[in-house]
Amino acid sequence: MIEQHKILTILGAGVWGSALASLAKRNLTQVRLWSRRSSESIESAIANADVILSAVSMKGVRATIEKLQAVGFPEKVILVTATKGLDPITTHTPSQIWQAAFPYNSIVVLSGPNLSKEIQKNLPAATVVASNDRAAAEQVQAIFSSDIFRVYVNNDPIGTELGGTLKNVMAIAAGVCDGLQLGTNAKAGLLTRALPEMIRVGTHLGATAETFFGLSGMGDLIATCDSPLSRNYQVGYGLAQGKTLEQILAELEGTAEGVNTTNVLIKLANQQALAVPIARQVYRLLKGKTTPLEAVQALMARELKPEFCDLDF
Repeated sequence: MIEQHKILTILGAGVWGSALASLAKRNLTQVRLWSRRSSESIESAIANADVILSAVSMKGVRATIEKLQAVGFPEKVILVTATKGLDPITTHTPSQIWQAAFPYNSIVVLSGPNLSKEIQKNLPAATVVASNDRAAAEQVQAIFSSDIFRVYVNNDPIGTELGGTLKNVMAIAAGVCDGLQLGTNAKAGLLTRALPEMIRVGTHLGATAETFFGLSGMGDLIATCDSPLSRNYQVGYGLAQGKTLEQILAELEGTAEGVNTTNVLIKLANQQALAVPIARQVYRLLKGKTTPLEAVQALMARELKPEFCDLDF
């Protein structure tokens, strides 16, 4: 159990940040929740904090970093990122952006099959905290572990982060599949092919392949692609029902990070010649260049090949 005098500040008071705060309060007496709408200054919110966790959306990461750089804090403070996304300018992950901004602080990634609304209901869940600094990861593990939230540690932060990020693209595809009522066989085929596509991108970017078979990869893929609670799933489902992307996003509670991630992933795939057939059809659908049914037909009509021809473990 973590020492009770540890102080955690969570930046981002949306559903995800609030859910993480409720989990941490089971172990800590001092959990501060801050957002840009707070009356409290960010300087006051992070004062004497041992751990600062960012649960802001991808578009808010750089602005949050700039605020923290302006006020400063000690190198001993552990920084945790719980954001799933890719930067549209650099194509970097949140942890890469945080590490570049604070090179002397330990960075920990938190990611897993964690639907916020289920956590708020105190339903059991598991997650991963990953870092190149094992001791820092273990401190974060101790902060969040409880009888309803099991936390595992690994040393592949980029893989852990990309698993949680890339599955959002696949969740849009899964929503389309269910929205078109294509059946269980089609859904199983989609998810099975989605995983090697995620691994292909992840390993190209420096991740370890086996990380994607864990909670932050396969686990998050299953949860997000099979639950109407997932905002990215809702995007795909809505598109299959004939709604416009603008209408769907206006109705969502929170941010569907998969929309931005899809755009950045295709940019990355084009630059580095990566095969991402599912993501490419999702991209075409989001851009209005194809219909949900045409996207499915395009995937079904792809060149025939061996099942494991594009993976090298």
